[in-house]
Amino acid sequence: MTSSDIESVERATLAAVSPEAVEEFQGWLLPFDGGTVSRAHSAVPLRHTPFDAGMIDQIEARYRARGLRSVFRLANEACFEGLRQELARRGYQAGKPVLVQVATVQAMREASAATPAETADSPDGAWAALFLAEGFDPVDGASRVKALSRAQGSVYASVRENGKTVAAGAGAFSHGWASVHGMRTDQAFRGRGLAGRVLAGIAEVALRRGIDRVFLQVEDANDSALALYRRAGFETAWSYDYWRQP
Repeated sequence: MTSSDIESVERATLAAVSPEAVEEFQGWLLPFDGGTVSRAHSAVPLRHTPFDAGMIDQIEARYRARGLRSVFRLANEACFEGLRQELARRGYQAGKPVLVQVATVQAMREASAATPAETADSPDGAWAALFLAEGFDPVDGASRVKALSRAQGSVYASVRENGKTVAAGAGAFSHGWASVHGMRTDQAFRGRGLAGRVLAGIAEVALRRGIDRVFLQVEDANDSALALYRRAGFETAWSYDYWRQP
């Protein structure tokens, strides 16, 4: 991954999760959002190079001015060791490790030989209802639906049975990338390959748009999702932690 790849992934990420506001500040993206989606309210550097730890004060001030706590999303790269040490000194704690994974769109399309999920240019009630279904946190689900629905140019993939959406996800397309977000499968329908159909549906849209690269972000403890993504050709480009004040 080149420096321009890293920057384009970070910009595409925020285009997809669509915070209420975003500020660009001295090599950082500062998204501001009152919801539960961590990527939508955590400061992230646009390149994997050293930054002066004095940036922390300035970033904290910008979040404080909007009535928000500062959260930093830092790749686990040696260049950020100084920032990590200073955050730890200030009482921040790292957690919720996440993997940024990349693949070709063609490999993702081949994740399922079954009928691809249907896609729509806007989310309908059945798509949104899955995020509020039994087994999912309804507050977090509502926040994710709101953030993903704000994105411009995304598609919303659904696998339905008897009019009910039983597997869903969102595909976004910007800065030269396709990206996958909000993957969900109804608890009663897991183990049937439906998530692979969601990936295939998003991939078909990307192929029609001439996009050949795709990324996603997945918690490193999500073994079932990681197994699916391996079958779809995804490999880890880097990992990151969220740094939060207790």
